[in-house]
Amino acid sequence: MFFPLVATVAAVVLWSLVALAVLGALCVVYGVLIEHHWYRIQRYQLPVLPPEASGPVRILHLSDLHFVRDDDRKTRFLASLPEADDTILTGDLLGEPEAVERAVAAVRPTRGKAASLFVFGSNDLYVPKRVNPVRYFLPRRHRAATRGRPKDLSAALDADGWRVLLNERTELSLDGVRFEVVGFHDPHIYRADLRLAPRTIPSAVGLAVVHSPDPAPELAAMGYDLVVTGHTHGGQVRLPLIGALVTNSHLPRRICMGLSRLGPSLMHVSPGLGTSKFAPFRFLCRPEATYLDLVPAPS
Repeated sequence: MFFPLVATVAAVVLWSLVALAVLGALCVVYGVLIEHHWYRIQRYQLPVLPPEASGPVRILHLSDLHFVRDDDRKTRFLASLPEADDTILTGDLLGEPEAVERAVAAVRPTRGKAASLFVFGSNDLYVPKRVNPVRYFLPRRHRAATRGRPKDLSAALDADGWRVLLNERTELSLDGVRFEVVGFHDPHIYRADLRLAPRTIPSAVGLAVVHSPDPAPELAAMGYDLVVTGHTHGGQVRLPLIGALVTNSHLPRRICMGLSRLGPSLMHVSPGLGTSKFAPFRFLCRPEATYLDLVPAPS
C-alpha cells in the first residue's frame, strides 16, 4: 500500500513541475513577443493649476524608450501620439549609442506645441551592459562603464528644439500659466545637484523633472506641485497581488509606477516604453505613453 502511494505522489509532483515549466515558458513567450511591444496611452487629470487658470494644460510624459537601431514598432507608435502643450522625456532615450540619430528622429513628432524638455538617464551617457537579473535584488554597487555619445545626443536634441536640462532651472508659460521648472541629471548615478531644488518662484506652478524617483520626497517637501520621473520601468515584471518584484529605486515598490501623492505634491512615475536590449521582456506591466492633463485646483 505504501509504495503505490509514493509512486502516485511522485507522479503528481512530476506533472505539477512539468505544468509549471510549461506555464513559465508560455509567460516568457507572451512577455517577449506580445507585451514587450503592446504599447498603450494612459491619461490622468491633475488639479495643480491655480483656480483662476482656464486649463487644461496637456503634458505628454515619455520615459525609458531605450531605442535601438531597429525599433520600427516603437517609432510608429510615437508618430501616432496626439500633440501636447509640453512634452517631457525623463531619460534613457537610448538603448545603444549607435541609435542616437534614430532615437532623435523618432521622438521628433512628439515635441510639444510650447515646450519640449529632456533630462538624462544613465543609458544616455554610457554603453549598456548585460546584467545578471539577480543583481537587482542585491545592494547597489559601482561598475566600470564605457562612455557612449551623450554630447551627440544632447546636440541633436537641442538642434531639434528640445531643452536639455542638466541640473538647470527654467521658466515656462503654458496656456498663460507660469511654471517654475527644474531638471536634474540622473540621481541614480549620483549626478543630480539638489542644491538647485529650493523654490524661487512660489507663486508659479512648480514642476520637477528627473530620471530616477529617488529624490521625489525631498522635491515634494520643497513645494513642487508635480514631479515627473521614470527609471523603474514600473518593475517591468509584476505579479498578481505582489506587484513589482524589483524597481531599482529606494522608494516603496507600491509607488514605483503611475500617479502618487506625496503630501501636497503629485508624482508621476512612468513605466516607460522600452526595456534594455538584453532583457526585452515585460509581464503585467505594459509599455506606456502618459498624458497628464493639468486642470485648475478647486477654489
